[in-house]
Amino acid sequence: MRKDMNKGIFGYFVQEYLFLRHLDRSPCVMYSQLSDMDRKMLRLLLDSEGSIATHEISKQLDMPISTVQRRRKRLEEEYLIRHYSLDPMKFGYRRIDLLIYTEGGETMTIGKELLEREDVTYAARTIGEHTIDLRVEVFVKDNAILLDLLETVKAMKGVRDVIWTEVVETIGRKNPPNHFVL
Repeated sequence: MRKDMNKGIFGYFVQEYLFLRHLDRSPCVMYSQLSDMDRKMLRLLLDSEGSIATHEISKQLDMPISTVQRRRKRLEEEYLIRHYSLDPMKFGYRRIDLLIYTEGGETMTIGKELLEREDVTYAARTIGEHTIDLRVEVFVKDNAILLDLLETVKAMKGVRDVIWTEVVETIGRKNPPNHFVL
């Protein structure tokens, strides 16, 4: 154990755990797993916003179609954020973020249980504010549905508190920067 740790044994283990998790999920580790051909293929996919045909990638990279298909599938699953969906707010729904304070190590269980609901579109563990462990995005039609949802969440095992906030106007949205790794 490091001598400079003033937080006791628990603090030491928390710090080591966070450090090891950082190593496991570091973008540098993910980046180093990309070959030059993977980077070229990602660039083609990004530049075309995913609309480039597999046979076109095969031709441009002088690579067999079967190899392109296999690599493309892996790259799309592991490195790209893709989606095509309706905007529920255009159909009268309200986008609500639930900020949930959990206890008893139940954060993952609560998040997974909430994701089973049709009105929940996103759940993520968070760090930063010490009273917010889970952020959940949900779409509701009216206050009655929101109130029922809040009561349901408050009654869940491991929920200490829940607050909510509503998106009333999106100012803008950008894709994550691609220049960091390619």
